[in-house]
Amino acid sequence: MITVKCKVNVNLKKPNKKKEEPADDTPARRRGKVPRISRLMALAIRMDDMLRRGEAQDTIELAELGKVSQPRLTQILSLSLLAPEIQEALLYLPREMTGRSNIHERNLRPITRELCWVKQREMWTILLQECCLDSNKLRGTNF
Repeated sequence: MITVKCKVNVNLKKPNKKKEEPADDTPARRRGKVPRISRLMALAIRMDDMLRRGEAQDTIELAELGKVSQPRLTQILSLSLLAPEIQEALLYLPREMTGRSNIHERNLRPITRELCWVKQREMWTILLQECCLDSNKLRGTNF
């Protein structure tokens, strides 16, 4: 009888399959990323619809489903209180090619607290002007 001793490496993990990244010239790469505020606006509309249809009983249940705190869920849901034109503008913001969007949910909170849509639109216009000015200052461009 012959005994052979050898070391055998056994990899119990699944093989690491890397996703093929699209080349820089592919349409997926050129389109850019949907702004975070657009995704939050879509989420707010969806959650508001779930509450209206009775798919979720209350914000506590929605917060548990979304694995976020109830105050954070309330902040996101407050976006559904914006004037329809502002909601539409948020949903259709241009895709980001580099960096982050200048419009943040935090900046929209004062607008969501305003009940009058006319005043909301005025505040929205001011916010857009401030965001454009800030982004131009960053690029070194002046109006």
